[in-house]
Amino acid sequence: MSRPKVSRPKVSLVVPVYNQAQYLPICLDSIWFQDYPDLEVILVNDGSTDATAQAIADFERALKDDVVSYASCFDMEQNVIERVEHPRFPQAGRSLRVIEHEQNRGLAPALNTGFAAATGDFCTYVPADDALLPSMITEMVDALQAGADFVYADMAIVDDAGRVVRRFALPDYSFGRCFGDWYLCGVAKLYRTGLHERFGFYDEALLAHDHELFQRFAEGGARFTHIPRVLMNVRDHARREVDIHAPSSWNRLLEESKVLVRRARGHLAAAGLAPQAANSASSGAQACLSPGLAACSDRNTVACRAQAFDGSDGPNILPQGRKEKA
Repeated sequence: MSRPKVSRPKVSLVVPVYNQAQYLPICLDSIWFQDYPDLEVILVNDGSTDATAQAIADFERALKDDVVSYASCFDMEQNVIERVEHPRFPQAGRSLRVIEHEQNRGLAPALNTGFAAATGDFCTYVPADDALLPSMITEMVDALQAGADFVYADMAIVDDAGRVVRRFALPDYSFGRCFGDWYLCGVAKLYRTGLHERFGFYDEALLAHDHELFQRFAEGGARFTHIPRVLMNVRDHARREVDIHAPSSWNRLLEESKVLVRRARGHLAAAGLAPQAANSASSGAQACLSPGLAACSDRNTVACRAQAFDGSDGPNILPQGRKEKA
């Protein structure tokens, strides 16, 4: 007796890309070979000036035309190994939509373009130079279906050759730990698309737009959970030095983050909870900055500055007028 097929929620993956032609095919391959059955991929080309457009065209062609073969059996009478050809990419439960920005508008606008077009029950975004492990979406969907609204996992930092530089382990979730202590839990992640309907999209005036949005989710009561396994490879390379990863952006990113920490600790105080003290630099410095921070001699200095601040200084620079619903 055959078992009935169980439908799974559709998952939307937004892939913003700006001048990452070298890495985009690896990213898309990692998405296409997920073991999850229903994926909507929305690729936003944010005004790239390199060979990104050609990389996209090549991938679209490969989806239709590429075949691979494997040895199926040995014919003893003919003394030959028979081979079977099949399409390289799985076709069922996969769709790709490409949206073009004529000019580069930045990461947050590209994300908002993508998520505005998303139709899945759950959603995430994947930087075009990173890659998912094959079971990431399945494991995260299982966590969401168990009752979470937002799930995040650990990552591996890899170099240009694909070698693992280090594991990026995150703490299990508590509001004070992840937001009051400024641990970033939003790189390998999946969440309910309905959170955008309740709390809006990425604030395009901010560099810390992802952390601010996820904190907005948490302050509104979203349930977070952590999968303590590496489910994503985050690539660390010199060409990542754009947008929030550019060295010229670090001070502004730190100032915005101070405001977010102050806001998180105020949220805890209003609830009558004392924020957890920040960990020592030895246990927390690796997790307090974005794993995509470009390698440089000042990284440890910047990390220590980030770990040391107490959220009490700096102007309140978060813009007003974010889209929020009660």
